[in-house]
Amino acid sequence: MMRYFFARMMPRFRRAAVPLLVVVANALSVTAAFMFTPAFAADMNKVIRTTQPSAETNFDCAIESDEATATFCNSIFEPLLQYDYLARPVKLQGRTSTGLPAISPDGKTYTFKLRPGIFFTPDAAFNGQKRELVASDYAYSIKRILDPRLISKWQFLFDKKLVDADALVEDAKKTGKFNYDLPIAGLEVPDKYTLVIRLVKADYNLSYILATTATGAVAREVVEYYGRTFPEHPVGTGPYKLKSWQRSLKVVMEANPDFREEYFHSSITDDPILMAAADPRDLAIAAHLKGKRLPLVGRIEVSPIEEEQPRWLAFLNNEHDYIRTIPTPFIETAVPGGKLARNLEKLGMTTRPDEVAWLQYTTFNMKDKTIGGYTPEKIALRRAMTMAYPAEDEITIIEKNQALKAWSYIPQGMAGFVDDRTDIYDYNPARANALLDMFGYKDIDGDGWREMPDGSPLVVDMASTPNQRDRSKVELWRRAMERIGIRLTNNKVEKLPDLRKQAQLGKVQMFFYGWIADYPDGENYLQLFTTTSIGGPNYTLFSLPEYDQLYAKVVTMPDSPERTALYQRMVRLLWVYNPWRVTNLKQGTILIQPWLLGYRKHPFVNEAFMYLDIDLQKLPK
Repeated sequence: MMRYFFARMMPRFRRAAVPLLVVVANALSVTAAFMFTPAFAADMNKVIRTTQPSAETNFDCAIESDEATATFCNSIFEPLLQYDYLARPVKLQGRTSTGLPAISPDGKTYTFKLRPGIFFTPDAAFNGQKRELVASDYAYSIKRILDPRLISKWQFLFDKKLVDADALVEDAKKTGKFNYDLPIAGLEVPDKYTLVIRLVKADYNLSYILATTATGAVAREVVEYYGRTFPEHPVGTGPYKLKSWQRSLKVVMEANPDFREEYFHSSITDDPILMAAADPRDLAIAAHLKGKRLPLVGRIEVSPIEEEQPRWLAFLNNEHDYIRTIPTPFIETAVPGGKLARNLEKLGMTTRPDEVAWLQYTTFNMKDKTIGGYTPEKIALRRAMTMAYPAEDEITIIEKNQALKAWSYIPQGMAGFVDDRTDIYDYNPARANALLDMFGYKDIDGDGWREMPDGSPLVVDMASTPNQRDRSKVELWRRAMERIGIRLTNNKVEKLPDLRKQAQLGKVQMFFYGWIADYPDGENYLQLFTTTSIGGPNYTLFSLPEYDQLYAKVVTMPDSPERTALYQRMVRLLWVYNPWRVTNLKQGTILIQPWLLGYRKHPFVNEAFMYLDIDLQKLPK
C-alpha cells in the first residue's frame, strides 16, 4: 500500500381534537417524504470548468490509457471498486460492488457481489427498456480488454492471468473473431449479481486493478449497436453522462439523472484516531459532503489547452475553477518559495499538492538499429547518452524545482521501492566521451560528429510534441549530445497520442514520456518492460527473457521483503540495459479558486468530479 506524505423538529399540531389516525397518517407522510426525497440532487446551476494539457483520445476506456481520456471514464463508467476519496494511506471500498471481494486463501479466486438496482443511462441501444447493471457486464467488459482486435493498452492487466482465457485469446488471433459467448472458468457468473474471477496464479494486486477506469462496466448492447463509433457514444452507470463533444476542443458532461441514490462516505470519519490524524481540510470536506446526495454539480466542462501560458492566463481570468497543475513557468509567480503569493491569497485561492506517482523519463527504442539492441556497444551508447544528460538542469530550468531527481524505475512511496542508486544517472560528460571512444564511436571524417563503429552516420532523432515544454527539453538534450559529439535532430513533432501509436510500432527512436501509477505497487511500473506488454504500454519494445521470468514470479507474490528484493533485481537489470533515461518524480501544485469546494487530488483517481461542489455566492459577478 502506498505510504503517501502520503435535526429539524416536526411542527406541533395545534388541534387536540384531530383524530389519531389522521395524525399518524400525516406523520407517516412527512416521514416518507423525508426518507425518499433526494437530500441533494445535482444542481444544474452549478458548473465546473477546467482544462487539461492534452486532449482526450475517445471514450473507450478499455482501450485508451491517456490521462485525459481516463478523466472522463471515471465519471461515466464504474469499476467494481473505488478508492476512499480522503483516506491516506490509500484504501479501497466498494463502488458497484457491495464491498471488497472475498479472496481465497491462495489468492487465486476473487468473489464480488454487485449492488442491485444500478442502471445504465438510457440509450437507444436498450430499446426503451431500463437496463440494470449485472455481473455478466463485468465479465464482458474484461473480455473486451483481452480481445486482440481492440489492441487494448490495458491488456497487461489480465494477460495470461484468467483461467481458460489464453485459449480464447489464441483462437481469436487465428480466426480474427473473439468469441464473447464462450464461458470461461476465469470469469464465472453464478447468478445475476455475483462475479467470480479465477486466476491461473495468485495476484495480490487484482483488487487495485478492479478499481481502474479500464475495468468500468460497459453494456454489450451498446458496443454492438454503435459498432466502430462506440468510442464516441459512452453509456455507463456513473454519476455523469456525455452531453457534447467537440474533439480536442471541449467535452461537456452533465449529471446523470438516473444515477442511483449515493452518499459520501470516508473511513476518516469512522475512527477517532484517524480523525485526529487527518488534515483539517479533509475533515472540512467530509463535513460538507455529509448527508448530501452525489453528485452535487450539474455540469462539467473540460477544454484542452496544450500551451502553458494560455492555460495559466485562462485560469487567472476566472475561466477555470482550478488548474492542475500550475504550469512550471509560473511557479515562482504563484507560489514563490513554496508559499502562495499574497495577491492570490487575498483572492481566496488555495493550493493542494498533486498527489500522483508520476515518473518522468526519456525512452530509447530497443529495436532501433542505431540506439537499440542488447550488445555491449549498444548498451554503451545508451549509457553514454544517459550520463551526458543533465537531469538536474531539467528539474531546475524546465520543472522549476517542481520535481525530485529519480534513480529507480519504481517511484518513491510505492510498495517495492528501494532507495538504491546507479552512477549512470550521475552527470559525467567526460566519462560518457571515454565510453564512446572505447566502443568505437569516433569522429572518423573530422566533421565534429561521431560515427557508428561501422563508419555509418550516428544521428538520433528526438521526437516530441509541439508544445514549448517539449521544445525546451529537446534543446537541453541537443546541447548535451553536442558535448559528446552526437548529432540530435527533432524531425518528428506530433501530438502525444500519435507519438504513442508510432512508438508502439517502433517508429520513434526517442521521446519524452511519463507514467502515472494506476495502483500503489511497483509492479505497475515493472510490467512496462515485459515482452507481453509490447504493442501496449511497452513503448521501448524492451524484451529480455531473464526479466520476463522474474516478472512471472513476482506477480504471484504478496508484498514482502522477498518480493522487494526481486523487484530491485529487476530494476538493476533495467539499469544495465537502460531502456529509459529516468529523470524525475513530478511534484506539482494545484491552484484552486475560492468558490470550488471539496477538491483533493487522489493518487489513483484521475478527477473525482462527483465529490466537488460550487459555492454560487462566491462566484465572480
